[in-house]
Amino acid sequence: MTYAIIEASGRQFWVEPGRFYDFNHLNLNSGDKIALTRVLLINDKGNVSIGKPCLNEATIEATVLGHIDSRKITVYKMRPKKKTRKKQGYRSNLTRIMINSIHFEGSIMN
Repeated sequence: MTYAIIEASGRQFWVEPGRFYDFNHLNLNSGDKIALTRVLLINDKGNVSIGKPCLNEATIEATVLGHIDSRKITVYKMRPKKKTRKKQGYRSNLTRIMINSIHFEGSIMN
């Protein structure tokens, strides 16, 4: 099993080739190719490489699939015995990214 742990959008993700992930909104268009370089760890079928803090030779190639909205979060505030009620909703903007391949020291891991 090949996977990598990367840092993107202020969070850390466990990514595998062929899967998609939702990052915080990125100013990119659908179909754009990007390279993620903040790779913290790579596991290639048991061969683990750990960066201090990042692996310099590693990149993750990805494609932007599109922009979506997250699930709605409902915020409800009520002050008892005061007849005060406030209901708000919030949806954050996300960017869906498909991981194409993991490159490390000249080899491609799909």
